[in-house]
Amino acid sequence: MAIALYMDVHVPQAITEQLRRRGIDVLTAFEDGAKELPDDQLLERVTELRRVLFTQDIRFRVLAETWCRENKKFSGLIFGHQLGGTIGQFVKDLELIAKASEPDEWINTTEYIPFK
Repeated sequence: MAIALYMDVHVPQAITEQLRRRGIDVLTAFEDGAKELPDDQLLERVTELRRVLFTQDIRFRVLAETWCRENKKFSGLIFGHQLGGTIGQFVKDLELIAKASEPDEWINTTEYIPFK
């Protein structure tokens, strides 16, 4: 079973579109009506939906690390710095992650992409 992804508001639409063309289940914060939720509430929302959040917002990385220390459950976070890779690299890595991992493997996990 593949994982379902959730795109933060900072993620370029091109990444979402290319992942969908490759058969990845992707929901955006805009589509979910959650574009203005505070970070902690968005991470709770993503966890409710059993999706892994992809973000390019450094504050989420810090929030996820804090939640791990506090043993507060979240469904996983993938962080890709805006200047850290191309759209193509992000798409390739997100597709690999989505197709090759299971939702339970992502609980309280943070991963950084692009892979080098």
